[in-house]
Amino acid sequence: MASIVLNGDTSGSVTLSPPAVAGTQTVTLPAATGTVMVSGNMPAFSAYRASASDLVLTNATFTKMVLDTESFDTNNCFDTSTYRFTPTVAGYYQINASVFTNWVTSQFSSFRIYIYKNGSAYKASQVLISAVTDVWYGNINVQDVVSLNGSTDYVEIYLYTNGGSSACYNGGITQTYASGSMVRGA
Repeated sequence: MASIVLNGDTSGSVTLSPPAVAGTQTVTLPAATGTVMVSGNMPAFSAYRASASDLVLTNATFTKMVLDTESFDTNNCFDTSTYRFTPTVAGYYQINASVFTNWVTSQFSSFRIYIYKNGSAYKASQVLISAVTDVWYGNINVQDVVSLNGSTDYVEIYLYTNGGSSACYNGGITQTYASGSMVRGA
């Protein structure tokens, strides 16, 4: 069977070709106007803090998580100097982040990780300790689906500690990282 070519009114064309394998394939298009997404143009990234050494957080201060190395970045939407994801396609994005902390406290304390959208807290997760002198080691995670407009909306990850005498977070590809992937168009 020959391919079908559809020419646009002003420029470009779409070519529909049958598969080389025998059988019946069905493509269903939504009854809506807009862009039909294929896996090749859906932004996704994975980034991490390259250094495995401790980074001490300032008490009662929001600190942007250092994510200076990319595992991948399909549409060049993650900036390793500002640690910011600004996707170029409007849609809904699954955002995930994890931080490994070693945290010493002598009073009631909290350690939090946040997804920030456009400079404001969007979602958070926290761990609380209420021990006289204790050390806590482990990962804290946050995740959610975030609507981003594909032009000016952006996502960052922030950390916060309150009451701890020392709060550190470690790096490395397996310990401190964030990722995001488009799950649905706008």
